[in-house]
Amino acid sequence: MSPESVTNVLTVLRVVLAVLFVVAGISHFVPSVQRTMTAMIPPRLRWRGLWSPRNLVLITGVCEILGGVGLLLDATRVTSGVALAVFLVAVFPANAYAARHKERFGAVAIPFVPRLLGQLVLIALVLAVSLAG
Repeated sequence: MSPESVTNVLTVLRVVLAVLFVVAGISHFVPSVQRTMTAMIPPRLRWRGLWSPRNLVLITGVCEILGGVGLLLDATRVTSGVALAVFLVAVFPANAYAARHKERFGAVAIPFVPRLLGQLVLIALVLAVSLAG
């Protein structure tokens, strides 16, 4: 594969990931999705005030939207990619909690190992498209 082809593939992948994060972020503001995501926050991370479960869902939604948009801008691509990688690590406890409670979360509760592997692949992809020149 030529260097130009690799660049084109990475650009397309970056746009796809950006759209994915923006759409996922917007979904945090849909009431039914927001209720499910709020319930996914593990009990040990449930606080009151600014860091309440609902606010965490809203904050993470904003982070996903900004991170996705940031992947599209050359000036913020690297920072956004690294921030999204950190974000994916930070939200994993909610996914792990849902995985342990399939009866409560249904299809959202992707089994732990596939979810972990998917999250690692997503982190690698985000870093690849953001760090590649």
